[in-house]
Amino acid sequence: MSRAKILQPDLVLGDIVIHLTPSLIQKYNLKGLVLDVDETLVPWKEKQLSPELIEWVTEVKQVTDLWLVSNNLSQSRISNIASSLDLPFIFGAAKPSRRKLRQAVTAMNHPLEQVAMVGDRLFTDVLAGNRLGMFTILVEPMVETGGKKKFSLRNFEVWLSQKLGVSLYKS
Repeated sequence: MSRAKILQPDLVLGDIVIHLTPSLIQKYNLKGLVLDVDETLVPWKEKQLSPELIEWVTEVKQVTDLWLVSNNLSQSRISNIASSLDLPFIFGAAKPSRRKLRQAVTAMNHPLEQVAMVGDRLFTDVLAGNRLGMFTILVEPMVETGGKKKFSLRNFEVWLSQKLGVSLYKS
């Protein structure tokens, strides 16, 4: 698999996760979503879940299974978020390692190709999902209320991946 292919998301949403609609999920025949947490669902420093995110999770749960899989090492942070959303979770996943993703997919009991890895980072979320053979969805990162997007490791990942030939235009 080429360097560009291993980093290429199957779907570039071009927006934050709450714009991943049930109809879009059904269009791609997805039966499960593995969701990254920090900056995919919740801004890095925020502890409160937005009402829009809670509503989105409630709506999406009607059409697909959901698991949270985070690299964050804080069990209390991830378990509090998972508990608020009534979702199973794995913390300290060490993505792009596939081990914890495989654990979540196995628990969902769906064919691998019908489970998507959804995240805001190419070199962790997309890379891990592609390495496992999952459908991958790149979303824009959540920013703090009133916050501005700033240069980040993600910006560097986007720049580097485009130099390698990855297309990150909205799918």
